[in-house]
Amino acid sequence: MEDKAGSVFWLNTTVGKLRKIANSKAEFLEMAEASPQRREWFVEQEARAYANRGLSPNSSQCVGFGVPAVFAEGGAPDTPFIADLYEHVSFLGELHQQIATLPDGSKVRLRVGSKPFSK
Repeated sequence: MEDKAGSVFWLNTTVGKLRKIANSKAEFLEMAEASPQRREWFVEQEARAYANRGLSPNSSQCVGFGVPAVFAEGGAPDTPFIADLYEHVSFLGELHQQIATLPDGSKVRLRVGSKPFSK
């Protein structure tokens, strides 16, 4: 993501963190070619493995998992699916917001339902 000043940010949806990674798009593009972070940012090896299994998302899709990767049981290689990028990132954002104050390793129970009514 790029802000109005031109800085580039990486949204790590696994851990729910936004981090500045470059001061400009040009700097990002240079880093994207040869930087050690390239593997982390683009997960190319994993993307090729999913493509070999028939999971090739388009520009408005992503690969999601039956159990989100933030959980110890999550990101299991046998549960990937193609998801709408914006819906999935929104879901993960809400999930990270709900668990943000919990210590690492906390036990949680997921309940799928409608969003609670806000006053």
